[in-house]
Amino acid sequence: MIPILFEDGEALVVDKPAGLPIERPRAGGRSLEDHFAELRLGFQRDPVAVHRLDTDTSGCLLLARNPKALVRFNRAFEERVVAKRYIGIVAGDVAESEGTIELSLSKISSAEKGWRMIPARKGKPAVTHWRKLAAHGGLTLVEFRPETGRTHQIRVHAASAFGAALAGDPVYGSRRTGPRTMLHAIGLEVPREGKPPIVAHAPLPADFAAMGFAHE
Repeated sequence: MIPILFEDGEALVVDKPAGLPIERPRAGGRSLEDHFAELRLGFQRDPVAVHRLDTDTSGCLLLARNPKALVRFNRAFEERVVAKRYIGIVAGDVAESEGTIELSLSKISSAEKGWRMIPARKGKPAVTHWRKLAAHGGLTLVEFRPETGRTHQIRVHAASAFGAALAGDPVYGSRRTGPRTMLHAIGLEVPREGKPPIVAHAPLPADFAAMGFAHE
């Protein structure tokens, strides 16, 4: 069963496990979609994912339980009023205590490496605020608060700004530095007109503790 962090008549927030893609891969295999029937929780419709988390990324994922809610939640993300908080392990030392990364991003692809995102002056604007939380054994625990929601934004920003990618990142760093791309969506807050906001917190998973960071 997928852990449920928040539930009401129009929304669910689940704690997505690392390694589980949201949509079924083209080559087949497990996905979060396999769990949508059980996540109906008495409703007639399957819930729908409002935003995206990379397959390796764990943590808070918002699901809409009806079409009208989906439209409202999509608008909230587009208007940048959703507060997203991530925790990541950087595979290196981070000298400063906090800062803001502003690097526009663009998608490139090649036959050898497939597709990836790169900093590009003419790319789409991307802004990430960050704060250093702890350091241990040459690794650094960092909190990320992205203003924008570009593909691979935190992963590219970390690698570009710190000179070291997230631990375990096979695209922008090295898979050898961690069991997976060590990024966790720890918090999500979605304001709603006339209703209390959706607020969810996903505890740090066991693989963060295994790398020496049991608490945020």
